[in-house]
Amino acid sequence: MKLAFVFPGQGSQKNGMLHSLPDHPAALEILKEAREVMGEKVLDLDTDKALKSTVSVQLSLLIASVAVSKAFKAEGVRPDFAAGHSAGAFGAAVMCGAMSFTDALEIVKLRGELMEQAFPSGYGMGVITGFDARIVYEITAAISSDENPVYPSNINAADQVTISGSIPGIKKVLDQAGQRGARTAELLNVSVPSHCPLLKSVGDSLYDKLASVHIRVPFIPYAANRTARLLRDPEQIQEDLAYNVSHPVRWYEISSLLCEHGTRLLIEMPPGNVLTTLNKRTLPGARSVSVDENGLDNCLFLAKRFCS
Repeated sequence: MKLAFVFPGQGSQKNGMLHSLPDHPAALEILKEAREVMGEKVLDLDTDKALKSTVSVQLSLLIASVAVSKAFKAEGVRPDFAAGHSAGAFGAAVMCGAMSFTDALEIVKLRGELMEQAFPSGYGMGVITGFDARIVYEITAAISSDENPVYPSNINAADQVTISGSIPGIKKVLDQAGQRGARTAELLNVSVPSHCPLLKSVGDSLYDKLASVHIRVPFIPYAANRTARLLRDPEQIQEDLAYNVSHPVRWYEISSLLCEHGTRLLIEMPPGNVLTTLNKRTLPGARSVSVDENGLDNCLFLAKRFCS
């Protein structure tokens, strides 16, 4: 039986997420390192005002998830796999040893800046549950236009798909999905059209920047967002980190793949429990817990008992 750490992406953020991190020396050391690298007060990133910025959101997600994963490592708990959703992929890359935390901070900051610059307003994401991807693709294809583009994006579960694009286009798709009987169809707390062709230029710029970063062979497999494959090749990891911003995250396939490779415990790093909720619904043969819900000590106890 194997253990996976999963790292949440944008949409999981919440006020005070950095202030509420466990009081563990390894976690505090990550906060200190982030402050030294960035040259600013890290704990100013998680205020309500700051989290209106994509840059602050993605940096906060990275810092929070890496801080807690380092606490697990310091206590002797290491996973067999690392998987991150969207921006969470950078936390997974740090955890599996493919990228340094310092480099991840630089790239994630650039990622957020490029995303904000590309679409400063009028764009975002929505989520539809109760339909499979085929129906969502059908609805978006009928509604998307040059003026108001909208695309299917992340496939989070067999019956949950996100959409990305212009707000008017998204609202039309959500309205149509609701009329056709979707269980839920709502806007997400995301201010950019992630994981669709609109962000290809952002992916290109990230790929060029990542070429100057040392991506190493990971000591455990890294689960790719774009291909839902377990990677060990640094060039393939570089490509995934760059272009997951402009391609759908195939989370349902990723989590299923982890289980196919023997994973029976998935621990979600902070913040939140979005991935845990998804995995509980779609992976009945595995146990999924989040540090935010269960606490670091309880998750450490569970992981050590599970891995013994």
